[in-house]
Amino acid sequence: MNEIYGLSAEELEELKDTEDWTDDEGEVRELTRADFAKMKPFSSLPLELQTKLLALKATVAPVAEQDTIQVPVSRAVVEQFRAGGDGWQGRVDMALREWLEENRAS
Repeated sequence: MNEIYGLSAEELEELKDTEDWTDDEGEVRELTRADFAKMKPFSSLPLELQTKLLALKATVAPVAEQDTIQVPVSRAVVEQFRAGGDGWQGRVDMALREWLEENRAS
């Protein structure tokens, strides 16, 4: 099985799009409303694929910039993150950072 960035052929097919989003120079072209309409939420991808993709962009703050805290979290949430394997705490941190970015007060 050929893999790119650790993704199987089936997982790559899940991400495949029928249109080329780059121009002749390899730059991403301006996206249209139709492009956005075809997109699906990251959360709709299979959990295993989400985990692999998150691992590709895993940029966790250095330990010096982190605080260790205790926060009550539902068991279902913890189990979902732990199911992704090692680095689950970093993925929790990334999910919280993404939520903050999306919900930043204007």
